[in-house]
This record gives sequence, structure tokens and C-alpha cells, in this order.
Amino acid sequence: MYSPTILIEAMINGLLTGAIYALIALGLTLVYGVLHIINFAHGAILASAMFAVWGLNMLGGIDPYLSILVLAPLFFGLGYGVQRLIIGPAAKGDDGNILLITLGLSIFIENALLASFGSDTRSINSDFSFSIVEAGPFLISSPRLVGFAGSLVVTAVLWFIMSRTDAGKAIRAVAKEKLGASLMGIDVGHVYALTFGLGCAALAVAAGLLMPTFYVNPRVGGAFVNIAFTIVVLGGMGSIPGAMIGGLLIGVVESLSGLLLGESLGQIGIFVIFILVLLLKPTGLFGAKA
Repeated sequence: MYSPTILIEAMINGLLTGAIYALIALGLTLVYGVLHIINFAHGAILASAMFAVWGLNMLGGIDPYLSILVLAPLFFGLGYGVQRLIIGPAAKGDDGNILLITLGLSIFIENALLASFGSDTRSINSDFSFSIVEAGPFLISSPRLVGFAGSLVVTAVLWFIMSRTDAGKAIRAVAKEKLGASLMGIDVGHVYALTFGLGCAALAVAAGLLMPTFYVNPRVGGAFVNIAFTIVVLGGMGSIPGAMIGGLLIGVVESLSGLLLGESLGQIGIFVIFILVLLLKPTGLFGAKA
């Protein structure tokens, strides 16, 4: 039996971790909501962003959080360019081709990282990585608190872009009816690239928030994408609020499962949730039927 203090602390830590999971899932659900495909390169792009954060810290001594200011616009531009110049022209309007192209990109990026950095695991060492905040009887990791706050800010910014700006209206129009949006004069190719760029920018922010307490190697993105895909299914494919709420729920489930079953079995709860959602509510918490 565990004391209520330990259980509550595990839930708090789960919420803080889940917020960063949600940020990773946001890019995945955003791309699916507009392009209606799963981006298989999502994990590899996350790994490359984490290596970029590590590299800026090692070479220039740049704090991981400050690196977000550089890497978020950089990865937005890279994502825009990859979609506009590679994925779009090569896909030729076929969603099946897009899946194969993103899978190919994933393999290319992972092997490029492996050739550049080797298979060694790398991390950033700083005093802040081990900083703790005392909140009554609870001990909370300071980097996780920063990650939680950063994830909420990015989610709010994305929600504002999607609901209050002309670009967001164009994205929602293309997601709803591509042909109709095109007939109204919206550049569908630009919207696709804009969406892909926003998804990559979200990954760059997630990388900056993760690196103070996590490690990176060329294949680290795969573990996060497995969790992110579960969050997207739980929250509803294409739903930004669903991704955030789903991420928080998954974070709590993982934390409690790890506490009760052991750290090595902590992700069992995530896959149980995934199976139950597919069986009982395939559209997710906030998803709509096709």
C-alpha cells in the first residue's frame, strides 16, 4: 500500500510529464487534421531537434530553454521547405505516396544522425536539471514545471493561430474541404507546408523542454511517437484540445503504472488505454466521425 502523499506526487509528476507528451502529440495531430496522414518522420524530426538543442549547448553554451528561440523558427522553416519542396511534389496528390515519403524521410534522418553522432546516448548536465521545488509535502522537479508551463503556452498559441488568424482559418478550411478551399482561392500547397512547419516547430519546443532532464540518441524519437500516437487516438485525431487533455491523462496513467507495477512496466497502462479507446470509442474524446 502506498500513502496518499506518494500517490498524489506521482499524479502531479505524471501531469507535468504528460504536458510535454501532449506537445509532441500536437504536431502529429495537427498534420493529421489537415493532411489526413500519419507523419512517420515525426520521431526522427524530434530526435534531430533534440540533437540540435544538445549541439547548441555543447558548442555555444546556450541554455536548452533559450535554444527554443532559435530552433522553433528554424524548424518551422525546415518543415515548411520539406513539405513544399519534397513531400508535396513527390506525393503527386496521393496520400499513400505521402506515407511512403515520410517513412523514407524517417529512415534517412535516423541514419544521418547515426552517421553524424554515432549510437552513443548524450545528455545535458546542468545544476537546474536536478533542481527541486518543495510544495508542502510534495517534491516537484523544476524542469518539469517549466516544461508544463511551456507546453500550455504553446498549446494556447496554436489554439489562437487556428481560431483567430487568417492562416488558421485557411488551415481549418483545407482540413474540412480541400477542393472547396481551393475554389475559394486558398493555396492548398502553402497551407499543407504551413501546417507541417507548425508541427516541426512544436517538436523543436518540445526538444528544448525535454533536454534538461532527458537524453538523446538517433532512435529516441520512436519511443515518444508511440506515446504521442496513443495520445492522438485518445484525444481524437486532429483535435488540439484533445491532444493536450489526452497527454495529461496518459502522463498520469504512465506515472501510476510505473509506481504500482515498476518502472520497466510503466507503459503497460498506456497500451491498455490505447486498446480500450479503439474498442469503446474509436473517435477518441474529442474526435468526430469521418
